[in-house]
Amino acid sequence: MKVFISQPMRDKTDEQIKEERAKAVNRIKETYNEDVEIIDSFFENAPHDAKPLWFLGKSLELLANADIAYFCKDWDKYRGCRIENTCAKEYGIKVMESEEE
Repeated sequence: MKVFISQPMRDKTDEQIKEERAKAVNRIKETYNEDVEIIDSFFENAPHDAKPLWFLGKSLELLANADIAYFCKDWDKYRGCRIENTCAKEYGIKVMESEEE
């Protein structure tokens, strides 16, 4: 099962992003009790001048291969995550949301 993780990244350090992703991976594995393949959608080596739409385009390419899209806490407050959520639902990819408050 391939899982895409959508998470807010603006104004977060790489360390904060990786920590949140690790929590998401643990939750996904607990929920499905099976091996899952996490699609790497954290672009650490993105071009220096990459604009937000570049990141969204790359993310949507990866989302197309997912069986499940997991949305981290506060996803609904970020336009890229909202677009990914809409695309997942419109194209029949199962959506799972963080239960954190």
